[in-house]
Amino acid sequence: MSISTLIGTSYTERATSLVARADQDRWGSVGPSLYETARVLSAAPWLPGEPRRITYLLEQQAPDGSWGEGPLPYRLLPTLSAVEAALAVLRRGTAPAEVTGRLTTAVNRGLDVLRALPSVCPWPDTAAAEILVPSLVAGINEKLGSPTTSEDMPGISGPRLPVPGGFHASAPASVARRYEPAGSLPVKFHHTFEGIHSHIPPSLVPDTEGLLGSSPAATAARATRSPATTAQAITDLTAVAQRYGGLFPEAAPLRVVERLWLAAALARAHLPTAALPTIRGWAEEIYDPQGVRGAPGLMTDADDTAMAVLVSSLTGLAHDPAPLDLFHNGSHYDCYLGEDTGSVTANAHALQALVSYLRYCPTAQHTYGPRAAKLCDWLIGQQQPEGHWTDKWHASPYYATGRCVTALAQYGSHHASKALQNAAAWTTDTQRADGSWGVWDGTVEETAYAVKILLSATTPTPQPQHTRALDLAETYLRAASHPSHQHPALWHDKTLYAPTAVIEAEVLAAQEILRTRYS
Repeated sequence: MSISTLIGTSYTERATSLVARADQDRWGSVGPSLYETARVLSAAPWLPGEPRRITYLLEQQAPDGSWGEGPLPYRLLPTLSAVEAALAVLRRGTAPAEVTGRLTTAVNRGLDVLRALPSVCPWPDTAAAEILVPSLVAGINEKLGSPTTSEDMPGISGPRLPVPGGFHASAPASVARRYEPAGSLPVKFHHTFEGIHSHIPPSLVPDTEGLLGSSPAATAARATRSPATTAQAITDLTAVAQRYGGLFPEAAPLRVVERLWLAAALARAHLPTAALPTIRGWAEEIYDPQGVRGAPGLMTDADDTAMAVLVSSLTGLAHDPAPLDLFHNGSHYDCYLGEDTGSVTANAHALQALVSYLRYCPTAQHTYGPRAAKLCDWLIGQQQPEGHWTDKWHASPYYATGRCVTALAQYGSHHASKALQNAAAWTTDTQRADGSWGVWDGTVEETAYAVKILLSATTPTPQPQHTRALDLAETYLRAASHPSHQHPALWHDKTLYAPTAVIEAEVLAAQEILRTRYS
């Protein structure tokens, strides 16, 4: 057997194993969230496992006194969450003296970081930051300003926190007032309910089964407002905590997103034959003519719906894109009803879904052809002058650019030729000396996206500079990719997270298409 055959077999085996692992994992391969764990620690003293969560909070504080991943703007929300949770534990007065001392030190260091924040900053567009940040600032200040602070929390000192520039202290209350006359809270606020729960009248507290909005933090917050839900919250949160060693992710379970994105990533190389029945089963289970939601308790959204249509077509199932109609606004798709900021990656996935469906059902051209053309124009119009795209669901422009380039190359290669050339030039110009790409540091994940940008945007006639860039990337990925590799968190929810199985699929597919690009 030749070396190339062995390498090819390795891809097939690894891809098949990755699909099998995802199929067996009922929760998804994301790690615990500092933000979410701290919210549960603060709101749910009745939940078993508090010592583990306190230890985790103390262990995760960075040398500079902050919490979280990424640059400082991304650390704002996790640091606020950790400081407020530590203050809540100190106020309860139940921690051992040694732990109390460590928490006091951690709080003071965290407060120093927060008080030193710049008055104005380009904060990231993470989920509901506009209500979560001022809500946490208010929670911290309420504890700092309490008449009993000096008695309950000796050693905590300093002025109250200002609301960071760009946020508004009144935002949580404003949201609550907006929906009080209607008598119900839109589902889009369930996932981040902890940000507004203290302003919500009892009539607006959601009464749903399972985790509220798939969020442990939202679920714990609801229990503080509705004690009748506490027993069920203990059951639901304990099940998640068992999966995460007493800690909590930002969404649980994440099966839908993981399976759809993983399958689409592997399809860029090829879906292994042995895994096709499993992936086809996922597509059958996930596709919904009423629209697809990323996790139980979330809204149906265009991104997950488009990916369900796309993965269906990739496995030979011609599921109609009609559920996407709900989200179309005339030129492109809103992610969900009531969306504040649009998403180029959701629309790139929608364009791929339409193109894939039309290959199976060309008779639908009169319905979806004009819509695909408008979508192509809209995506081109969103390209940045430098040649890349950015998006609210991911910190890296390489993710957004990879999605847009893939969609445009599949549909509007002639019409979009200039946009594709600009994307390829930007990608080549931003490669690092070691062959990697990355918005902050070089990563295997972002390098995989960059590889796909160059291969999609320069086919069939790559220039020498593109070939050199791909050769360097192949060497980098071969050296940097290994089973124990820890992927930095780059994906947006309330804070940053890393869907490990999806990232592994992206990297694996990039390595395979690099290996076979001259075939």
